[in-house]
Formats: sequence, C-alpha cells, structure tokens
Amino acid sequence: MLNGIRKIWNTVELRKKIIYTFLMLLLYRFVSVIPAPGINAEYASDIMGMYAESLPVFGLFSMMTGNAFNQMTVMAMGITPYINASIIMQLLCIAIPALERLQNDETGAGREKINRITRYVTVALAALQAVGIVSNLTMDVGYYSIPMIKDGAWYNYVLVAISMAAGTALAMWIGERITEKGIGNGISLLIFVGIVSNLFTGIIGSFNSNAATSGWVNLIVIVVVAILMTIAVTFVELAERRVPLQIAKQTKGRRVYGGQNTRLSLKVVSVGVMPMIFAYSFLAFPGTIAAIVSPNGGFTQWWNANMASNTWGYIVVSSLLIMAFTFFYSSISFDPAKQAEQLIMQGATIPGQRGKNIRNYLQTIVSRLNLFAALFLAVLAAIPSLLFMLLHVSLPFAASSILIAVSVALETIRTVEGEMSIRGIEMDVDRGGFM
Repeated sequence: MLNGIRKIWNTVELRKKIIYTFLMLLLYRFVSVIPAPGINAEYASDIMGMYAESLPVFGLFSMMTGNAFNQMTVMAMGITPYINASIIMQLLCIAIPALERLQNDETGAGREKINRITRYVTVALAALQAVGIVSNLTMDVGYYSIPMIKDGAWYNYVLVAISMAAGTALAMWIGERITEKGIGNGISLLIFVGIVSNLFTGIIGSFNSNAATSGWVNLIVIVVVAILMTIAVTFVELAERRVPLQIAKQTKGRRVYGGQNTRLSLKVVSVGVMPMIFAYSFLAFPGTIAAIVSPNGGFTQWWNANMASNTWGYIVVSSLLIMAFTFFYSSISFDPAKQAEQLIMQGATIPGQRGKNIRNYLQTIVSRLNLFAALFLAVLAAIPSLLFMLLHVSLPFAASSILIAVSVALETIRTVEGEMSIRGIEMDVDRGGFM
C-alpha cells in the first residue's frame, strides 16, 4: 500500500490532479461555513434542531451537505438540487422523444444541451427550495417567535434565494472542475465530503453521549456494526457477474479483427444508492407535509406513531419501496435488449446462446442481480432501525451514508488506478468477482 502511494505521489501529473482536487474540496468546505445573508445565523442551528425530528426530509439534506444545512449557510442546499434535477431530466429523457434523441446524439452536442438545461433547472430548484424551507420555520421563545429570516422582510427572502442558489451553482461548478481537471467524479466527491463530515461529527457525538449514559457496550456495538457494514458494502460493491463472450473473426482490408474470448462484466449492485434515496424521499414527504399543514392533526400523530424511522411500519414500507425502486431504476439504466443488439453488431456471442436467446439470457441474469441488489439494500437500510428497536443502540449514520462513502472511495481508487495504468505503472491490485 505504501509503495502504491509512493508511486502515485511520484507521478507529477497525478500529483497535480490530487492537489487540485484537495484544494477544490477545501474551497467547498470553506464556503459551507459562511452564513447565508438574511438568515438569523445565531438561531439557525436551534431552529433546525427543533424541526429536524418533525420534518424527516431535512435528514436527507443534512446527510448530503454536512453541517452546512443545519447552519443554513450559503452551501445549505449543497449539490442536492443538482441530483434532483439530474433525476428529473433522466426521467424526462425517457418520457419525451425529443430529449431522448438529444441524449442519444452521437456527436455529443445533444448531451451538452441536456447538461445545460440541467444546470438551469438546478439553480431554479435551489432558489425555490431555499425560500420554501426558511419561509415557515420559526422558534418559539416564551411569547415571542424568532423567524429563520431576519425581520421577515421580503428582500431578505430574495437574498436567501439568491445566495443559496449561487452556492449550489458554485458547488456544481466545483464538481465539474474536479471531474475535468482533478481525480474522480466531482459531484460524487462533494457528496462524499459532506457525508464524511457528518459521519465524524455523529460518531464523536455518539461516543460522548453513550459513554456518559449507556456505557462502553453501545460504543463497541457501533464500531463493530460500522466495520461489518463497511466490509459488506465493499465486498458487494466490488462484486461483478462475468458473462463470457466469443467474438467472431472479421476481415477488414488486410487486417483480421476479433477471434478472441472476452467477458461482459455486470455489477452485482449496479443501481448504487438511488433506490434508497428514492425510498427515503418518498417516505419523508408525507410526514413533512403533514407537519407543516397540520402539526397536531390526527394524520400527523398517526404518522409519527407508526411511520417514524424506528418503527416496524417504517422498516416494512421502506424495504418494499427500496426493492421496487431497485427494479425501476435498473430498468431505465440498463436495457438488456439494447445490450444484446450491440453484442450482435460487434459479432460477439455468448457460448450456448444465439440470436434472441442472448437478450433473454441477459434479461435473466439482470433480473437475478436486481433481486439480490434489492434484498441487500433493503436489509442494509433496516439495520440502523433494527439496532435501535432491539438493542436501543442509535447509530450516528445511515446505511445510505456508508454505501455512498464506500462506493465513491472505490470509484476514486479505480480512477487513480486507471490514470496509473495509462502511464504504464502497475499498482499490483487484484480484484475478485462473481462468476
């Protein structure tokens, strides 16, 4: 490992990319502590803490942005609006033929146009979300109510919308610059930094709390569970299903192409964390809307009693939603029929399979992988709630945080290995797979 790190650092171009990435991430975290103008910064954390449990959707923002959301800084929205905009555009590309043609444009101009539209949608979503979140948040102190916005003046609402939308635009720009000039996927790294920041803060807070109340047993359980979850996620993230391929010989001019055996590698969990995000969002909004519209209403009380994060109802419904979204997201991200057509055009065949059987064979494999992925993600997501219900141990992190952190770290490592391979430097890394 030390030898590999030494090789990476001694490669001048790679060292510059790593330093550039580090500095851009440092800039992102620096801006994340600057309070948004127009916000009651001294009361922001108290107000957000008061609403955190009653408005579950805030947990999603907090997970993605670290303490930036809790403190209502310029980066409070972080890169979350960009993720939402990307998902919206991805779904629209399936529903609208014109956008689908742009997405499949081989020249790249169509893809660039979609990216430009996504950026505009991101900024608009950030401004709307900022105003929507802060407009109804107040903290009652005796006979007084302290609003999130200073004085409740309209121009302060405009300031908040502009500053937070600008923060999201800056985060998006930083992510794109890292992707272009740094190491790894910039957007993923921004999410990774926010999650890691939250992770350390949560672990330290949990350690201090548990050491004073529940003793060292809970601390040991937290550490052991965190290690086991990380190992399991790492193993599954690296796992792949290898489909053997035979490429027929093709003669073009005086050259002969093909005629060798290769393989098609399919990730065991190709959907990543998206099914969890979809499921969490789906479950968070009913409780959030109910808490805003009728805080003391019957539906709100029923929801808090039966669908809170540490209830059996939440575990069952979230598991079913995760499984459903796993199959849904896989269906729009991987098309076995299109993959089979590409293999046939390349003159590749699967041993024992011909023609339409290739499509059916790939569909069967993908369905089995999706079933495993759905069950794995559902079990992983249920672990924090089960630990709290059965052992009264509260984990300072969500399963999605571990999954995102591990997947981004592995993706970055693979990018570094690719950079080293291009330069003819071996990293001596052996990878396994599911056959």
